[in-house]
Amino acid sequence: MHSLSLPTWFIHIATVLEWTLAIILISIISFINKNRPLNWLALSMLPNLASAMAAVTWHIFDNTIELKGLVVIQAALTVIGNSAMALAAYNLYKKETISL
Repeated sequence: MHSLSLPTWFIHIATVLEWTLAIILISIISFINKNRPLNWLALSMLPNLASAMAAVTWHIFDNTIELKGLVVIQAALTVIGNSAMALAAYNLYKKETISL
């Protein structure tokens, strides 16, 4: 765990915790308001959370070459997550403009 400085570790861990909290809060709000598109937004955030966890795991093991595949997995999860979030945001936008 020597490859990153303590402040960088703090940011990595805080980001994973923030992302988890955001997913939970958005899910709760969508349940309370019975807003399915908002729930899809929360679900679409999960691949990005998994991507962050892959990055942290790779750093925990000092960026060892044996785990280089985690970098590829992280990149793929980021693309999937960003695409899913874009679709979920568009779906949320459509719902909000229809109800106006």
